[in-house]
Amino acid sequence: MVRIARVYDPAGPDDGTRVLVDRVWPRGLAKAKAALDDWCKAVAPSTELRKWYGHDPDRFAEFTRRYHAELSEPGPAADALADLRALAAKGPLTLLTATKALDISQAAVLAELLDDEDR
Repeated sequence: MVRIARVYDPAGPDDGTRVLVDRVWPRGLAKAKAALDDWCKAVAPSTELRKWYGHDPDRFAEFTRRYHAELSEPGPAADALADLRALAAKGPLTLLTATKALDISQAAVLAELLDDEDR
């Protein structure tokens, strides 16, 4: 089971492994308060893709397509995705992001990818 949540929200009893999937550390958040098990910044979208996207809901479908392409290329992002797959196989996994719009975030794309593999 893969969930997504805001990193600013308190940890919940059903979170399982909590992994931050943003490339940049969330503004104003102390590391001690984050209750993270890992910070997987290599799986985050490239700077170019993030800047192009800008969390514009009208671009989400194209962002998802481009992000999938980035994740399928050999390299650190693909390796980080494989690490997330391994964590998801072990038990509950919560992908954390600082964005307010969870449903159009890279965490949502990752959760869908990881959930699709479980089916």
